[in-house]
Amino acid sequence: MANYRTKLRNIGCPELSINGVKQRRGAVGKGPNQVKKPKKAEVNFCPAYPVNETKESLEKEREELTLEVKKKNNNQLISRKMEKTFAHRRRELIEDMPFIAEFKNRWPALFSENQINAEFNRITTVPLLSTFMAQLDHYSSKLMKAFKQKGGAAGRRINLIMAAMDQSPTIETRRECILKALCVYLNEEPDDLVKTYMDVDVGAEKEMENVDLAVYAVQHDGAERADPLEDVGIVIEGC
Repeated sequence: MANYRTKLRNIGCPELSINGVKQRRGAVGKGPNQVKKPKKAEVNFCPAYPVNETKESLEKEREELTLEVKKKNNNQLISRKMEKTFAHRRRELIEDMPFIAEFKNRWPALFSENQINAEFNRITTVPLLSTFMAQLDHYSSKLMKAFKQKGGAAGRRINLIMAAMDQSPTIETRRECILKALCVYLNEEPDDLVKTYMDVDVGAEKEMENVDLAVYAVQHDGAERADPLEDVGIVIEGC
């Protein structure tokens, strides 16, 4: 088993060959210790192409996928194509390292809540949303206990945020308040992380173009706090 990775690389295992010294961009003449390694929370998982599929055939699938995104009520078809092109997408990310705006232009379907959850599950085999919510609920009591011990101006802001739970004692409100209070506890601005807009706000898209990283929520004009949101998404580098 000592040369197991070498044997896999020699038979063309992409996850090993793509990260090898000879394959890395600008790695000519450099030692193995200078090959880029994944940082914490960074994954270089690169599966092989599906059987009977090539880079060219999957690129054609990607082009079809960009057209399907513009249509309505075809989420199942989009999910199937996203699953099929997963290896092509991973290889593009690891080899080419594109900018986010460029990657979003090529893979617009990925930038939706459902597909982000699905992609995270493909890479890590962990359901993103349910795992995050379960852990948030698990630690919520300890977080609220820590919030109560916070004094000064930050403590007063946290008390105002947590007061919303008395008006709407739902699990959704509880989670929202804890996340916003956590931002204040860490000396961050909640409004910089979570931006709320009304569906009649014509300047929302223009404002989001200047945002580096945020979660946006769109509410219906005149809706109550407990009413469902019109849209929820993530903005990264204005995209």
